[in-house]
Amino acid sequence: MDDKFQLMREKIQILNRAAKAYYNENREIMSNLEYDRLYDELSELEKETGAVLSGSPTVRVGYESVNSLPKERHERPMLSLDKTKDVEVLKQWLGEQKGLLSWKLDGLTIVLTYREGKLVKAVTRGNGEVGEVVTNNAKVFVNIPLEIPYRGELILRGEAVISYADFNELNSRLAEIEIKYKNPRNLCSGSVRQLNNKITAERNVHFFAFGVVKAEGVDFDNSRKVQTNWLSKQGFDVIPYREVDRDNLEETVNWFSEQVEDYGFPSDGLVLIYDDIQYGESLGATAKFPRDSIAFKWRDEIKETKLLEVEWSTSRTGLINPIAIFEPVELEGTTVSRASLHNISIMEGLELGIGDEIRVYKANMIIPQVAENLTRSGTVPIPENCPVCREPAHISQENDVKVLYCPNEECPAKHVKAYTHFVSRDAMNIDGLSESTIEKFMAKGLIHGPADIFRIEGHKAEIVNMEGFGEKSFQNLVDSVNKARNTNSVRLLYSLGIPNIGLSNAKAICKHFNYDWQAIQSAKYDDLIKIYGIGDVMAKAYVKFFENEKNIRMVEDILSEIRLEEVEIPSGQLLFENLTFVITGSVEHYKNRNELKTAIEEKGGKVTDSVTKNTDYLINNDISSTSSKNKKAKQLGIPIITEEQLIQWMESGSNTNIK
Repeated sequence: MDDKFQLMREKIQILNRAAKAYYNENREIMSNLEYDRLYDELSELEKETGAVLSGSPTVRVGYESVNSLPKERHERPMLSLDKTKDVEVLKQWLGEQKGLLSWKLDGLTIVLTYREGKLVKAVTRGNGEVGEVVTNNAKVFVNIPLEIPYRGELILRGEAVISYADFNELNSRLAEIEIKYKNPRNLCSGSVRQLNNKITAERNVHFFAFGVVKAEGVDFDNSRKVQTNWLSKQGFDVIPYREVDRDNLEETVNWFSEQVEDYGFPSDGLVLIYDDIQYGESLGATAKFPRDSIAFKWRDEIKETKLLEVEWSTSRTGLINPIAIFEPVELEGTTVSRASLHNISIMEGLELGIGDEIRVYKANMIIPQVAENLTRSGTVPIPENCPVCREPAHISQENDVKVLYCPNEECPAKHVKAYTHFVSRDAMNIDGLSESTIEKFMAKGLIHGPADIFRIEGHKAEIVNMEGFGEKSFQNLVDSVNKARNTNSVRLLYSLGIPNIGLSNAKAICKHFNYDWQAIQSAKYDDLIKIYGIGDVMAKAYVKFFENEKNIRMVEDILSEIRLEEVEIPSGQLLFENLTFVITGSVEHYKNRNELKTAIEEKGGKVTDSVTKNTDYLINNDISSTSSKNKKAKQLGIPIITEEQLIQWMESGSNTNIK
């Protein structure tokens, strides 16, 4: 059964990837025949197992918004676990019994209810007695089964979590709630409790089952191991565990501690539970803790060091966050020299001063934190100005937490996305400048405008001493910057991020003005709307951008650092002038569809993603395909041509034979 579930997960992943490529990215990674075959195989597996896993294309969960999350009382109170940091205490607790040792995931506990094989209810832990109903949200978790083979009433508990990888990726897109979401657990809690489950679906929430509350008529042979394996056979991901007894317990704890940094989900310790269900339940519970299980918390490795400085980093939301920089220490096998202090309240609570003796550790063995300040001189001042734009900074109160904030809307730190676009592949194409690196440079005050990127060579001393940098990486970056100095008007125009001026429009505008930058920059509205594909809104935004004095100065500053190459203006007829093409399916004569797109644009044509009444030709090597684009083209009477026919057209200069 486990093999079948794994096979189902693999087919769901492949089918969803194919659907995303086809519908969202205008490309095909498999034929319709292959897609249908996989779909039918998945349907058969669902019939065989009686389970339908989350994300299955055979069933679609609709998005739904609610005004509030209703409350509901749990059938059984959910108690917290007693805790220890001492392995000897774990041994004494386990005694002569056998147990299961597993990760203690740091997420949000959820209770699921299934009836007649269908997921009917999901409730958060809440205060342990009353939780919030989040059924719609649970249905869009990444890996939750919507239907299971067991047809009786099943109530189970598990942990909803967001992986570190997804947290880091999502956090970069959730800057507007940066104060609220400081770690994967907080992000998970906020994601699970959304009023619109479309947002939940975008957050990649996973669910790991860890215990059965009720399963009518199921014999677990009085074993937690059997119970856990049964949950796995129903289609649930279960928390990885190891069987232990008193003799191998310490060795197994050590094994988990060695794996924690490579384990992709946040864990704040381990959970030990008796394998003997009846024995565990016979012990009852205290007012606060069940007696059948206990938590083991990592004994944090704490080192003393000296505070060297507090660095203030302005984020794209305007928050100015303090970061402790201290003499490097070895923690959990890695060298650590900095830790976020998060906000003014935490910094003031520690009463930090330069030169203070502080104690640092890694929370959950992962995230560096300042544990305490032994000196408490309290001499670190709160800056009066933003470190990036130098405008006055304000202190504000957010949910009883004091934060420092830059109110300047023109602060460069708030435009990190624009700078990230400026250095992107189709723009200035500067390798080695990720969004996070740009943020670090801004926080140090090294970048105040796009042109400053070309001047980073003058900040070598500061950059080579930054975390993640050294002599070699700095030189690689300088080489990439210098290589990008030789560019062209298309890249420059696209890099400026003018509203609605994408790469194809930038190419069309530059071509219209013969790649003459002065003509491009001073283009008038009446000239722009004559260009095929440039409409009223685009033309107005374009003119407005270049009428702004600040933008003019910015462009002049960039021009002082780069060299615009002369573009050879193609002679002869622009064969595809004023024609719009759509490309679908695989290509045979070009490396990829982008190369074919470039060939069309070089001859004056335009390539779009969707077939509309404005499309002149659909290019598809499988003319008989029943794809949605082919169907749409036939409905609208738009010619469907092959790549071979297009090449013949280009070689002959005429489309006479392909109409």
